[in-house]
Amino acid sequence: QVQMVESGGGLVQAGDNLRLSCVASGSGFVIRVMGWYRQAPGKQRELVADITSGGLTNYADSVKGRFTISRDNPKNAVYLQMNNLKPEDTAVYYCRGGMGFSVYWGQGTQVTVSS
Repeated sequence: QVQMVESGGGLVQAGDNLRLSCVASGSGFVIRVMGWYRQAPGKQRELVADITSGGLTNYADSVKGRFTISRDNPKNAVYLQMNNLKPEDTAVYYCRGGMGFSVYWGQGTQVTVSS
């Protein structure tokens, strides 16, 4: 069974940087698409960024130029470098892995940005 385990959330001030990490354990193969989603209170979960095993990336417009997604295929790990954080980035951030019809979610990590 594949488990996605996130780390790196926390409380920061506006303008600070933070790096999230996620490792998929229990998979005998490289997960094709890995990404980060977030959900703020009262809002729907939304895509932040994702990356394929080949390195193709996709970002939400709201984070372009500030966030960078990367991955380590042998480790089935994905990272999200978040720079110049804003209060509107406050949310629970979830790691997601997708392979064919299988989707795996992490438990989420809280990111809070104070103004």
